[in-house]
Amino acid sequence: MTKLPRRSLLEGLLALGAAGCAASEPAIAASDRPRAPADEWQRVRDEFDLSPAWIHMASFLLASHPRPVREAIEALRRELDDNPVDALHDHEDPAPAREAAAAYMGVGAEEVALTDSTTMGLASLYLGLPLRAGDEVLTTAHDHYATHESLRLAAERTGAKVRKIALYERSSAATATEMAGAIERAITPATRVVAITWVHSGSGVKTPVRAIAEVVARANQGRAPGDRVLCCVDGVHGFGVDDVSMADLGCDFFSAGCHKWIFGPRGTGVLWGRAELWPLLRPSIPHFGREGYGAWLAGQPAPPTTANMMSPGGFHSFEHRWALPAAFAFHRRIGKARVAARIHALNRQCKEGLKGMGHVTLHTPLDEAISAGLVCFEVAGLTPAAVVTRLRERKIIASTSPYATSYARVAPSLLSSEADVEAVLRAVRALA
Repeated sequence: MTKLPRRSLLEGLLALGAAGCAASEPAIAASDRPRAPADEWQRVRDEFDLSPAWIHMASFLLASHPRPVREAIEALRRELDDNPVDALHDHEDPAPAREAAAAYMGVGAEEVALTDSTTMGLASLYLGLPLRAGDEVLTTAHDHYATHESLRLAAERTGAKVRKIALYERSSAATATEMAGAIERAITPATRVVAITWVHSGSGVKTPVRAIAEVVARANQGRAPGDRVLCCVDGVHGFGVDDVSMADLGCDFFSAGCHKWIFGPRGTGVLWGRAELWPLLRPSIPHFGREGYGAWLAGQPAPPTTANMMSPGGFHSFEHRWALPAAFAFHRRIGKARVAARIHALNRQCKEGLKGMGHVTLHTPLDEAISAGLVCFEVAGLTPAAVVTRLRERKIIASTSPYATSYARVAPSLLSSEADVEAVLRAVRALA
């Protein structure tokens, strides 16, 4: 059997994946007959192998791979099984994955590190910052364990202090002004980091990252470079939902997994930072690229840290990392604006339906400016786990939020339809 050169193979896969995405994309696909919008979105849904026996309302936990991603992974796996040494050498350059992520995020590829998850990115970031005894890290009571634990470990090693504040009293009534104001009042001369989450997975609240970044910028006026405050974001539940670039957000560092809303290969993620800030960091895991490894071979000191040097070295699930460009191509073929509009429309339908039920307490804001793709709620007389169990009996997969105060949670996504949302609402209504 004749083989394609390995580099040509990946390029061909991405081209085929893009063509497949175009065939499933409502705005781009050509057709000889008009199609209803629901029909067009069904074509997107058909790219996934999700069981049709279930209504999937927890796909944000771990993605099902769309067809172009599955095909890219499988072809690369075959390549590795056929000749792992040559495959490794032929694909060792991370540029394709970094460039695909950068194009989606609206940044330069030199500003992107590759990770295996949001958690790996956050830990690499916070444990790599040049914190000192007496420095303060400001975070919130609403953040996930991955942020809180990474900050705790960083503080233990450096002597810095972590302070947690509440951004709002009641999540459903939160406002952008209230949240940005809470950060502004909490920053002190000792603050060196503001660590926030874009979309809180415990309530569905979307924080006003841009407004908070502007608060941080004002706090930095007149500060010496070594005393400046960095705005760092866990962005995973907005990444693949909202149509924004890193410039729109205005933060300094941003970590996200790609195996949730992006539908990327499982075990992939990105850590973005402003180009001028990467030299501040110190890697926790050696990188095997030219910068660090080349200096070691030459017996020279390690150069200033770059984004690429913050991509942990060693061996990974390479076929997944190398297939990452196919996921970004899938999203970009549909269009970031259309993805955002679709997810917000389905979530609006879900929230408005739940809001009108007397036995339901909705904890996610109705305002789309401060909510995204997660809807958190309670049902009177039932624990969150019981709600999820009862929904499952109706073939609906929901989840509970993994926090001390837990809620039932659904997440209408590109894999959902209006009919799916109505089925969820009927099922919740029946729990009265």
